[in-house]
Amino acid sequence: MLLPLLLCGVVAPLLLLLWLFVPHPIIFIAIGLLPIAILVVLHQPFLFVLLFVIFSFFRIHEVFPQLYNFKIPLLLSLASLGALTWHVAISRKLRVYWSAEFTTISIFFILVIAGVLLASNRPIAIEYFKGIYWKIILMTFAIAWLSRTEKDFALASRLITFFGLLVGAVALANQVNGVGLVEGTRVTIGRDIGSVLGDPNDLALVLMFPVAFACSLIITPNIGTYSKCLGWLSAIILFLAIIATQSRGGLLGMMAIFAVFGYRRIQSKTLFICLGIIVAIALFVFAGISDRASGGAAEAGIDASAMGRLYAWEAAFGMAVHNPLSGVGINNFYSNYYYYSPHWDGLNHAVHSTWFGVLAETGFLGLIVFVLCIYSLVRTSMRSLNDIEAQIKHSTNKEGAVKRVAADIHASAQAVFAGLIGTIVSATFLTQGFTWPIYILAAFVIAIAQYNAQHLTMTKRTN
Repeated sequence: MLLPLLLCGVVAPLLLLLWLFVPHPIIFIAIGLLPIAILVVLHQPFLFVLLFVIFSFFRIHEVFPQLYNFKIPLLLSLASLGALTWHVAISRKLRVYWSAEFTTISIFFILVIAGVLLASNRPIAIEYFKGIYWKIILMTFAIAWLSRTEKDFALASRLITFFGLLVGAVALANQVNGVGLVEGTRVTIGRDIGSVLGDPNDLALVLMFPVAFACSLIITPNIGTYSKCLGWLSAIILFLAIIATQSRGGLLGMMAIFAVFGYRRIQSKTLFICLGIIVAIALFVFAGISDRASGGAAEAGIDASAMGRLYAWEAAFGMAVHNPLSGVGINNFYSNYYYYSPHWDGLNHAVHSTWFGVLAETGFLGLIVFVLCIYSLVRTSMRSLNDIEAQIKHSTNKEGAVKRVAADIHASAQAVFAGLIGTIVSATFLTQGFTWPIYILAAFVIAIAQYNAQHLTMTKRTN
């Protein structure tokens, strides 16, 4: 009860002072609700951290512009930081731990921070770091440390699936109504307000992330009827929405996620390969990529979209050669394109590749650490998933409660592993080295491994 009293003693006078400038009855309502709000935040720190990440990544306040003026991401960030500070520094209820994956990620973070100081255009790098990347750094640790119980993993899976469903539904509505279409066919969201989702490739990246969680809810036994229904509905909406973006990276990532689940369940690998080829061709045709104004079948030879990527990748390599240890700095590829591109068409271009983006903006050293980080995450995720499935396999029918608990962990572990593979595959065409997906998945990989070490191994010893 100490924190609510302290905050009320500070915030209440500020609200009263605000009354002098904005004399509105809602000020007194805010004062009355403040202690309750603080108690809720302190009691549910994981929920508020998760909601902050979801609003920041899915851009919910831009998907639904009616929410924009309420400054919900800002309020959620204040709540998250307050709860984290209280539980880590004062109440000490949050147990902080370390892992090998944290070490690799931290080294990469340090390299990025050093690159900000050495960036070719320091104001651009500092602005991106202050606006986005420091939040990603903080929340990577916060999600990993706060994901401690089965309920946390279950909540994360369902909320990510649900909000993915909402974004996908808005994307399909825009397609039907012809709102914000790029090149006449490619769907976007919030293009008129300058949203990140106004780029079809970025929208495809956002839509691809919850696909793994939706599919995991569908195929995981004992997960519950409502969860399966949510998974089915979300998977169908996301599938159609990704196709509507006509993003090759999004399609590749979605196919990779489906392939992970299919490979683990289809006994005949020959059948799996044949089905994969058929589905890939069908998706390419159904998505209408050949009809795109850029990168379509109308362009002879290597299409303009592909050539643009090749020029961008060549420019990225040149930036790394010139700055092998630090790169040009985070978010500096676009502003440096003119100086390193072998082909100038009057416009700067995005790199459209995670690997080349990291190479350009952190140098060869940064790319090496980044690849090592991805490798360690995939290895840890696979090991955790195998351990969980082995534990479920050996559980008896009498242990229904254990099976139900294991179902939530199993669903999360499957989703994280498939999501990682999908992210790696789509990284060829989508720029996500310094955006949320990889780091959210990294946090859950570490949290699931920690949970597995503490709980499942204890159960094995008991048995």
